[in-house]
Amino acid sequence: MASASFYVGVIGNIISVLLFLSPLGTFRRIVKHRSTEEFESFPYICTLLASALWTYYGVTKPGSLLVATVNGFGVVVEIVYVTLFLVFAPPRTRAKTGTLVALLDVGFLAGVILITHFILHGDTKIDVIGLLCAGLNIAMYASPLAAMKTVVTTKSVEYMPFLLSFFSFLNGGIWTFYAVLVKDFFLGVPNGAGLLLGAAQLVLYFIYRNPNSSKKVSNDLEDQLQNECLLPSTSQVA
Repeated sequence: MASASFYVGVIGNIISVLLFLSPLGTFRRIVKHRSTEEFESFPYICTLLASALWTYYGVTKPGSLLVATVNGFGVVVEIVYVTLFLVFAPPRTRAKTGTLVALLDVGFLAGVILITHFILHGDTKIDVIGLLCAGLNIAMYASPLAAMKTVVTTKSVEYMPFLLSFFSFLNGGIWTFYAVLVKDFFLGVPNGAGLLLGAAQLVLYFIYRNPNSSKKVSNDLEDQLQNECLLPSTSQVA
């Protein structure tokens, strides 16, 4: 009979797939408008790197097939996203994105694989890969902080997709639970952080999801105050 961790891992895989696919609406918009507008490429660059390293970790560590399979799927999806970003971004953003991809997703990833494969062995190799994965996973979950800043500044959630925030929250929660069951520190810490950051994004979303209505109320109050200032008082009429 399969253990509880296996079933939780399968649920985690399903949620992770939904997380990887959640930006589809964003990229349909990018392709339709032929512009990346104010969307940030850094979250997708970080996610590509993290997914690639988690795939390597899952292949290297015995009994971590569920980690490897879902992140292998993530690598393919994120490559498509980053490619679309490079195609439709304005020249300055394209240059910045291309530089980050070359440094992180190609150079850094290749360096990690070569060093750990030829120099490190056994548990030390797994621990180093796991530590790097944990750090990058925190960076992946924290990468929407730029979008969160934009939300607070503009008081609009237009550039912070709800589904991405929602599935980040669920993904962090389920993989934290899985990590507790299998006693994997490297999975638990970053996904616990992801759970908290996902919750923070959802809170921001519900605060700023109706900017037009709050703006209308503010404008109505301002108009009312102006009208009151223009009307004479009772004593003046008498």
